[in-house]
Amino acid sequence: MKSRTKARSIALRALYELDQSTHEVGTVMENLWEMEENLDVNIRDFSLEIVSGVYPIIHDLDIVIAEHAPEWPMEQVAVIDRNILRIAAWEFAVSKRTPLKVAINEAIELAKVFGSDSTPRFVNGVLGSLANKQNEIYQKFLTHES
Repeated sequence: MKSRTKARSIALRALYELDQSTHEVGTVMENLWEMEENLDVNIRDFSLEIVSGVYPIIHDLDIVIAEHAPEWPMEQVAVIDRNILRIAAWEFAVSKRTPLKVAINEAIELAKVFGSDSTPRFVNGVLGSLANKQNEIYQKFLTHES
C-alpha cells in the first residue's frame, strides 16, 4: 500500500472510531499508530493532517455532502461510507492539496477495502456530484473559517 493511501486508511479508521465513541483525537491517533509496524513519520503526519482537518468540520462537511446525496440522509449512511466521503471532500474541496481525481480514486479504493459491495459506486456517485461544486464548497469553508 502506498504511503499516502496508508495514511488515509489510518485517518479513516480514526474518524470511524471518533464517530462511534467519545475518545480523544490524540489518543485514537496514538493507538492506531502503535498498531502499525515501522510507521513512517510522513504517514503519521498525513493521517493526522487529515483527521485534524476533517474532525473539527464534520458537521459542515455532512451538510455539504447531504446537499448532493439528498436521497441518503447522513445519519442513515454507513459510518465508513460517510467518513470516506468526508475525507475525500476535505481533500479536494477544503484543503485543495489533493487533485480531484486523486482524491476520488483514493476514496474508491478505501471504499473497496472497508465498505460494502455497493460502497464504491455510492462514493463515486456522491463525489462526482461534489466535484462539480468544488470551488463553491471551497468558498463556503473559506467564508466559514473567517
